[in-house]
Amino acid sequence: MAELLRITGLKSQVEDKEILKGLDLVVNKGEVHVIMGPNGAGKSTLANVIMGSPKYEVTEGTILFENEDITEDAVNERAKKGIFLSFQAPQEIPGITVENFLRTAKAQITEKPVKAIQFKKELTEKMKELDIDRSYAQRYLNMGYSGGEKKKNEILQMRILNPKLAILDETDSGLDVDAVKIVSKGVIDFKSEDNAIVIITHHNNILDYLNPDVVHVMVDGKIVDTGDISLANEINKNGYVKYREAKGEAEWKKEIKLI
Repeated sequence: MAELLRITGLKSQVEDKEILKGLDLVVNKGEVHVIMGPNGAGKSTLANVIMGSPKYEVTEGTILFENEDITEDAVNERAKKGIFLSFQAPQEIPGITVENFLRTAKAQITEKPVKAIQFKKELTEKMKELDIDRSYAQRYLNMGYSGGEKKKNEILQMRILNPKLAILDETDSGLDVDAVKIVSKGVIDFKSEDNAIVIITHHNNILDYLNPDVVHVMVDGKIVDTGDISLANEINKNGYVKYREAKGEAEWKKEIKLI
């Protein structure tokens, strides 16, 4: 498989507090990766740093995307290259409809005009697949949406923008069983040999429907364990006990911000 993303020795901080502490990660095209870990491990920070959020300062290391160094690239430049981030807590944007937002975003990313009739047809098809009422296309982005509706709308954005790398941060959080099934199907339908997916999750909800190629455990700003779906099942059964025991109770509590 062709390599899509390579992160080497990545360190990042927020307001002089180091969160990522020398993280390494390789993602190939056609793969689904899952990143699990306790609260405070740095999972969402990693997602935002890959996307290029200016809130997070990279102090060391590199991010290569399709063998190109994007460590210093702005968010919009990374989006044009094919990176997408589904937010843990999607923002409400008054005054901008879902349809206008997605059509404008697609035009910006592809740098080509988006024909209205063709786009409406594509949007309608994708909304139907995700069980989203067509009327939501004319509603302001995430305004008055339930948590589940916001998460489904994030998957809709992914399907329309069709990135090379999709990073899904807690997409299954707060969803009921039916919504998890729909979101999972949206992810499965998106997956291909030409793209890759990184799923950040606390739960096994979405993993009941997906078969990830690689599962990573992240603790204290680093990936400390890697395996297959059996690793996720072990964590679901036993939690992070073995990592806590390896670190020692006092040090573990510091790392997950309990003291």
